[in-house]
Amino acid sequence: MSLFNEYKFQKCVDRYKGDRHAIKFSCRDQFMLMIFAQFTDRSGLRDIETTLNLCGDLYRSGIKVMPKSTLVEANEKKDWRIYQDFAMTLVKEATELYKDETLRIGLEEMIYSFDSSTIELCLKLCPWAEFHHGRGAIKMHTLIKLRGSIPAFVLLAPGKVPDVKVMDKIPVERGSFYLLDKGYVALEKLHKYFHLEGAYFMTRAKDNMAYEVIESRPVNNGSGVLSDETIRLNGYYSIRKYPDTLRLVVYEDLESGTNYRFLTNNFSIEDPLTIAEQYRERWQIELFFKWIKQHLHIKTFYGTTLNAVYTQIWIAVCDYLLFIIAKKRYGLVPSLHSISNSIGQVFFKRDNFRDMYN
Repeated sequence: MSLFNEYKFQKCVDRYKGDRHAIKFSCRDQFMLMIFAQFTDRSGLRDIETTLNLCGDLYRSGIKVMPKSTLVEANEKKDWRIYQDFAMTLVKEATELYKDETLRIGLEEMIYSFDSSTIELCLKLCPWAEFHHGRGAIKMHTLIKLRGSIPAFVLLAPGKVPDVKVMDKIPVERGSFYLLDKGYVALEKLHKYFHLEGAYFMTRAKDNMAYEVIESRPVNNGSGVLSDETIRLNGYYSIRKYPDTLRLVVYEDLESGTNYRFLTNNFSIEDPLTIAEQYRERWQIELFFKWIKQHLHIKTFYGTTLNAVYTQIWIAVCDYLLFIIAKKRYGLVPSLHSISNSIGQVFFKRDNFRDMYN
């Protein structure tokens, strides 16, 4: 926890008066205990309490043994936005560390990937998280910076909220690229929030999209690119929602034989293969969701209120950011997957963190 900035964390706590009534269990204590529970895969509140009582080196780790009722109360009452704000300070630190990281596709512009992941909850225990068909869930809408796989923006919303409804919340930077899933093909929003703001979007075209070809450019069929065209939508509603021209690149995956139709408002990239390769980089956001759900054990919740669930998710995001900061700062060789799988086994070791993983 040498990467834990006490001053910045306390500023977040003070902003929401998180320690106003705290006597023995502060926000820092809550943060440390939740990290311990996630790293060591505790199955519930009683499991956390029992395990801590059996550990003999808590003082050095900065973790306090507290009855489960104290943690329940903290998760319900301490504002989850404390950990959201602290995560954003870690995002700034991680961005600075990875600013010179090179991308596989060679583009210098900032590239983001935006998608959502559904986290299921028990509707009987969490009636505030109604989804559909008697199920409970929330959605984690996330914007990942591909340079460093940094979650630059995270929005937690009820599961029944459609993905396109949050597009106006995405922080858009002029000149940057945004890789979007087909579910975000809302023409009016793409034009208003991306094109008119000077940002480039890239997504997959819907199968029933009506358009006319304005210009066709020569392609190298041996690369897998089948066509590279400038198009204009000609549907009655679509032309009104997106009146400008678009670029349509059709690419065949030579291994699977599947054809993909990529839609973008960028005409400056000369090689259409770069368009296809750029969209392929979306896999990084899937790795982030997998890491959050599996390796920080988000599927086991230690509270049922909205505040408790959001608190646990945001602390998990903080943990992820601390991992990627440590990996870069210490030059750690193993993958995040390997480190997260083993960190619980060495949680109380006195060895240097860098020596254990290099």
